[in-house]
Amino acid sequence: MSNCVFCKIVNWETPSQQVYEDDQFIAFLDINPMNWGHTLVIPRGHYENVLDVPEDILAGMIKIAKKVAPAVVSAMKADGFNIEINNGRAAGQLVDHVHIHVIPRIQGDNLKSGPSRSRYAEGEMGATAKKIKDAIK
Repeated sequence: MSNCVFCKIVNWETPSQQVYEDDQFIAFLDINPMNWGHTLVIPRGHYENVLDVPEDILAGMIKIAKKVAPAVVSAMKADGFNIEINNGRAAGQLVDHVHIHVIPRIQGDNLKSGPSRSRYAEGEMGATAKKIKDAIK
């Protein structure tokens, strides 16, 4: 895709700070990090989101994230990390090229990831599960 910034990174048309690369994947620092060391893992091929990417490529992406994450944690002296994939603008996807975020976490960093504070009302959980089950193809 000619307008995709991640494709431009893959093709060396846009600079990046790469931390890993192989024949199929690249990992590089996010230019707007949630914490220092926030790294993105992308496939070299262009796929818009997790629904478009072939399963073997998605599996490869998670393998690379698993390889990169301990290095990010060690280098940043982090206490943990998040692995995230945002799909669609409503979910925070800003670049239409599937990518995994590896975000180092520091105790008390106040980032807004983690368990929800809300609960289902009586009967809503079962009804919600049924809607999802019925929609699975």
